[in-house]
Amino acid sequence: MIQGIDYAAIAPPLILAVAAIGLLLADAFDVPRRVLGLVSGGSLAVALLAVLALAAGDRRATFCLPDGLRAGGPRSCSYVADDFTLLFQGIVLAAAVVVVLLSLQEITDSEIPVGEYHFLLLAAVVGALSLVAARDLVLLVVALETLSLPVFALAGLRRYDGRASEAALKLFLVSVVSAAIMLFGISLVYGATGAMHLDRIAPALERLPADLDPVAAVGVVLVLAGFAFKVAAVPFHFWAPDVYQGAPLPVAAFLSVVSKAAGFAGLAIVLALGFPAYAHVWGPLVAVLAAITMTLGNLLALRQRTAIRLLAWSSVAQSGYMLAPLSVGTHRLPEAVAATTAYVALYAVMNLGAFAVVIGFRRRTGERRTPFDTLDDFRGLARTSPAVAAALAFFLICLAGLPPGVMGLFAKVVVFRATVAGGVTWLAVVMAVNTVIGLYYYLAWAARLFAAPAGLGAGAGAGAVAGYDAAPGLPVRAAITATVAGAAVLSVAPQIVLQTVTQVT
Repeated sequence: MIQGIDYAAIAPPLILAVAAIGLLLADAFDVPRRVLGLVSGGSLAVALLAVLALAAGDRRATFCLPDGLRAGGPRSCSYVADDFTLLFQGIVLAAAVVVVLLSLQEITDSEIPVGEYHFLLLAAVVGALSLVAARDLVLLVVALETLSLPVFALAGLRRYDGRASEAALKLFLVSVVSAAIMLFGISLVYGATGAMHLDRIAPALERLPADLDPVAAVGVVLVLAGFAFKVAAVPFHFWAPDVYQGAPLPVAAFLSVVSKAAGFAGLAIVLALGFPAYAHVWGPLVAVLAAITMTLGNLLALRQRTAIRLLAWSSVAQSGYMLAPLSVGTHRLPEAVAATTAYVALYAVMNLGAFAVVIGFRRRTGERRTPFDTLDDFRGLARTSPAVAAALAFFLICLAGLPPGVMGLFAKVVVFRATVAGGVTWLAVVMAVNTVIGLYYYLAWAARLFAAPAGLGAGAGAGAVAGYDAAPGLPVRAAITATVAGAAVLSVAPQIVLQTVTQVT
């Protein structure tokens, strides 16, 4: 029997897969790097248009089992392009376009092989798009590994840099362990239920015999552990600071936003569609993970003196906030999923904007241009580039959740409300304490932007920050402008995000 394939449903990842292979072949024929970058960004834009076209139509599904459920019910499908999928695919693709813009100058400055870089980046995005559309455990694992494997190579593409090789190795080892744990958990779930599709696992778990209950419970916990690595939740978080610091900065931005968004989408899909019957098992566990993750991330961020490591630990803490609504279990679970989705969407804009400024402003060290390193390197940035320094300060204020960064405040209010409404009040208290901790290091960094450079008085002029590029290149300026525009719109009308996610979850 030949299974039909709905090519329209899989158009976004299919477009990028074809483009990735084409870019690798084009690089072999010495096509100019500027053309390769244009094709890479253009393919992402075309895939985003395909997502918008799918959003205007009805739900589509493919790779379906030939037999339907009982009483003529719908068929179980592995790949589903519904509103939830398309929303996350839109977030992933829009963020990936910004990452490509940030990568163009980095490829030149860091002497990265351009064809390999764009091939690996698009391959990782294919995995992210497939992950958010997966509705069976096999496709979830395949998509998760398709997302993870290219990132190992991306992290280590600066072959002359020992830190990059170390970052790639650490990411690889932690990923292998987490993948093995997740596969073992899936085997236990399959052994207990006899099903791989989430819409078949859920009813099977509800009527599971008592003697298989411990097996299924352990399987659910191990599957959750696999996703904990992807979203950098404790105890699978410790790779993040070293990888962010050792990898090319656009790759760190990709891990912080694109990879994290796909991981949370996959986690929400598995918990809400496959394991609701075991919410009494994963609900308290998610609550504990959220509390420890946000607390550890914030406390260690306080000690950081370099921008990238601060963003890394901040990203770990932000994962705790995103996990918090999911701790409610089945009680008001749709509202919790909507809250997590809204936070992911808003966080993507804020964090990409912060990375864009950090990547764009560089100092000259001999023949090489390198990013600002320590937080003190940013002192006096407002004197040389007041507009972009104001943009970075705005992004930091958004991440802190303070006005005028209303989008950040709105994101935190949404997850607070969902957590309290779900009855996990103690976790809301932990979130409140951690929000206060986060205020310190975000505002301390923002204050440095407007302070006098080290060793200079308050009257030092714009030329005080010597040896630094006055402005980033055009692609990075475009990325900063796009993220600033997005942050401004969402700060004026943050309800746009909540209304959208409420409709699709």
